[in-house]
Amino acid sequence: MVIGDFELEIEPVVAAKARLPQGTMKSDAEEVVNDPFFRLLRSSHAPNPNLSSTLPENKTNVIARSGDTEKFLRETSIRHNRRLKFIDCLSKEDVDIAELRKLAWAGTPDDLRPIVWPVLLGYIPLPSNLRVPTLARKREEYLSLVQLAFARDRQSLDQQVWHQIEIDVPRTRPGVQLWMQETTQRSLERILYVWAIRHPASGYVQGINDLVTPFFQVFLSAYIDSDPELFDTSLLPQPILNAIEADCFWCLSRLLDGIQDNYISAQPGIHRSVKRMAELISRIDAPLYNHLESQNVEFMQFAFRWMNCLLMREISVQNTIRMWDTYLAEGADAFSQFHLYVCSAFLVKWSTKLRQMDFQAMGIIMFLQSPPTQDWGDHEIELLLSEAFVLCSIWHNAQSHLNAR
Repeated sequence: MVIGDFELEIEPVVAAKARLPQGTMKSDAEEVVNDPFFRLLRSSHAPNPNLSSTLPENKTNVIARSGDTEKFLRETSIRHNRRLKFIDCLSKEDVDIAELRKLAWAGTPDDLRPIVWPVLLGYIPLPSNLRVPTLARKREEYLSLVQLAFARDRQSLDQQVWHQIEIDVPRTRPGVQLWMQETTQRSLERILYVWAIRHPASGYVQGINDLVTPFFQVFLSAYIDSDPELFDTSLLPQPILNAIEADCFWCLSRLLDGIQDNYISAQPGIHRSVKRMAELISRIDAPLYNHLESQNVEFMQFAFRWMNCLLMREISVQNTIRMWDTYLAEGADAFSQFHLYVCSAFLVKWSTKLRQMDFQAMGIIMFLQSPPTQDWGDHEIELLLSEAFVLCSIWHNAQSHLNAR
């Protein structure tokens, strides 16, 4: 299935990063692949390192010169204390999922994310004694699915599904070294094809390829000491690559289970969300809603992609990863329900600029498909999530008022 009836595709050419692929494996990677909690339990309460030693020399000098040392130390202490709370939670024999959700809502430490996400998704069991055997079984099951799907030559594959996957995989994260490599692209093809044939009601839909990328980068980060976007995946031992691929498949499957209506025939989930978003904007920002209407800009022309790709083409993968911390903490419905309010807050953020664009329907759509978010960091994403939370708190149980408009 190919989307796009309501979507103006604007795919700017992205320059490749200047640095070449690189890679350094962590010394305990072989232990972590068998038990993702190995590193956590081995060094769960290591003392906080000397703060100056964690910074490049030039950064330390900037802090000293700017007089921001106290602020830096305070923020570092807060991060360290939050990290200890995560470790305490994850180190229990039976993880308290409510406590973990509360912690993850405000963001998850980078090095703990590869275990926090699978736990929140229900892929890694809460009781410690079930984790290793469950992971081993699920990873073996995925490998069996791959072997079954690709048992014969490619002519035996579902050609319509395979053709679209072959088109989309090279387009995934253009210009980013990780996603330009053959090893990574072959993994992505297998994940997408196996998922598609296991879900014949939807098959493969453009945009699902984007949803794999945060999982792959997060899980890859557990085994390497370098930037995942620059890592040469051909350096990975086969058991580790197999584990990353399997974990991505099962976590993607659990995510998509909650938004299945977005990808079945006619994609009713997306149409429903876009309609509700338009109704919400008409209430919370009537001037913007009226302006878009006067310019003949339909919400489907920009919000379809926002719902289908979960804003991944409008913000960076790093921004997406931070946003998914909160989504996964919110629960199974977040990628449909809470995402609606994130998209609404995202649109309202640009309200002033959009209302200044008269007789520019195409310009409005182009702006909303390529907004100026290149410099966004965690702070901007957290503001967006906070605004979305307020909207959700006010309007989520007031759908009858929205529909009464």
